[in-house]
Amino acid sequence: MTVVGTFGLSVRDQALEADVQAGLTAVEEGLLEATKSEVPFITEAAQHLVRAGGKRFRPLLVTLAAQFGDPYAPGIVPSAVVVELTHLATLYHDDVMDEADVRRGVESANQRWGNSVAVLTGDFLFARASHILADLGPDAVRIQAEAFERLVTGQILETAGPADGRDPVDHYLDVLSGKTGSLIAVACRFGAMMSGADETVVDVLTQYGERLGVAFQLADDVLDIASDSHESGKTPGTDLREGIPTLPVLRLRERARLLGLPEDQALVDLLDSDLSDDAKLADAISRLRAHPALEQARRDTVRYAQEARATLTPLPECEAKAALVELCDAVVHRAG
Repeated sequence: MTVVGTFGLSVRDQALEADVQAGLTAVEEGLLEATKSEVPFITEAAQHLVRAGGKRFRPLLVTLAAQFGDPYAPGIVPSAVVVELTHLATLYHDDVMDEADVRRGVESANQRWGNSVAVLTGDFLFARASHILADLGPDAVRIQAEAFERLVTGQILETAGPADGRDPVDHYLDVLSGKTGSLIAVACRFGAMMSGADETVVDVLTQYGERLGVAFQLADDVLDIASDSHESGKTPGTDLREGIPTLPVLRLRERARLLGLPEDQALVDLLDSDLSDDAKLADAISRLRAHPALEQARRDTVRYAQEARATLTPLPECEAKAALVELCDAVVHRAG
């Protein structure tokens, strides 16, 4: 058994291990090449998060999905680079919106160079992704465009909040399907599609990616509260400080509304206050870590991971399928 990639996937088959390792290495080289510019400063800013590392979760899914067809097909590595570049670009923009100080264990681009450079660098990465995408054909361009529209729509809906009468938890899960699930679904779809896999396999893996993507983000929600910056790669409580209603907070509000317990309402009031003070933020994190709402969010993460696993049932038994099943467990493990 060998651990592959920074996400910690254990691969038992030597041939699959070699394919995945080779694919991820090629993607890494592709990312560095795609982020080069004739302007040294642009190269430095564009490669800032590439060189900081990361789980490379989306490229990993591309390489695993490609195992259901020809894993050496020429479009696989470029499509993985496209998906990761798109993801990286959104991180530059997210950090501006969140006013984040740390990303992937290093100083965020906006903290280092300012918001304007961070936004423009994200745009540069989108442009480079589009350039690579153009060589993959019109279907790939359309698929990426549709996913990107869903991603942006999810981000806007998160900012706008639920409509009157809409359950906040249902609204949030829809947001995550667009904001996170859409691009992870594309990673699985590109891998299968570029490898020439059967259309039914492409559909199954796309559905798997969507559900796994939601579970992945829910695990991040839990990590924002339950982990330190060494584990998550960003400052704990970033979402709390910015007033972003992640699932643990939504579950707390739901419980406060339904049970009316004074201690729940007191914690809601604390979260609604100004958390710019480090001591208050630390108090909020500590109290949420001990609250049942965090455990409920963990159970929600497990549910989506189990749904992702169930979608794989029609696929033939093979080492790649076993690895995709294990990824469901890995996502749950991240949430504790």
